[in-house]
Amino acid sequence: MERPAWAPQGIDISVPSVSRMYDFYLGGSHNFEVDREAARKVMEFLPGLPKTMQANRAFMRRAVNFAVASGVTQFLDIGSGIPTFGNVHEVAQAADPEARVAYVDHDPVAVAHSQAVLEGNDRTVVAAADLRRPKEILEHPDIRALLDLDKPVALLLVAVLHFIEDTDEPYAAVAELREALAPGSLLVLTHASYEGIPRSQEEAGGAVGVYRTIRNPLIMRSRAETSRFFEGYEMVEPGLVSMPDWRPESPEVRAQEDPYAFSGFAGVGRKV
Repeated sequence: MERPAWAPQGIDISVPSVSRMYDFYLGGSHNFEVDREAARKVMEFLPGLPKTMQANRAFMRRAVNFAVASGVTQFLDIGSGIPTFGNVHEVAQAADPEARVAYVDHDPVAVAHSQAVLEGNDRTVVAAADLRRPKEILEHPDIRALLDLDKPVALLLVAVLHFIEDTDEPYAAVAELREALAPGSLLVLTHASYEGIPRSQEEAGGAVGVYRTIRNPLIMRSRAETSRFFEGYEMVEPGLVSMPDWRPESPEVRAQEDPYAFSGFAGVGRKV
């Protein structure tokens, strides 16, 4: 398989990547046939999954604009993936040119491509680190140089926690991140769930099985389980809801959403 210029040396391009599959769902070009093949297998069980991903991105953009409007102009995006149109820094800096964004991912493709996209933008950084080791993120020199953790930060955990198994203690990792942030900080989160999917749990389970096969287990959590990630934070209205139901741009836009857009949960919490 020929290695394109954007693919870093040292990565195995014969193995599917969650980041590149997500890029494929969103219509991006930074993916390989092995990623597309795995994504198509998932879509055999959940054919509307790209609509879910689009709703996820739309929620993220609304949440970023909400953060800036609330006076929070520092962003820590963990599990940021491969940059696509309307990424966090584009939305935040369009609303406030002084906004600062630190991207974090453990996928070398996502990190390398982010670095290329962000070249010349001195109010953004990208760091190679893993959510499962929050201390490495909080003490990363590039992140500490850009963000002032003594002031409010919007912590984004968008479509990432459902790839962290319970054995890796996701609740403890998120708690460590939450506690490190200043009062007024926000937690912006989305999570996959069997709730809201317009398919039976058995059908959706087939998609989960594909992710397990490629050694990236997809952990579906309930509303109650997802709510636990916000412990100690005050939920922003309307609370933990489906992605289109979190402060939609208009009732008309919400009414036009595809049924798959309502899969899983989204919410924003504030540290008081």
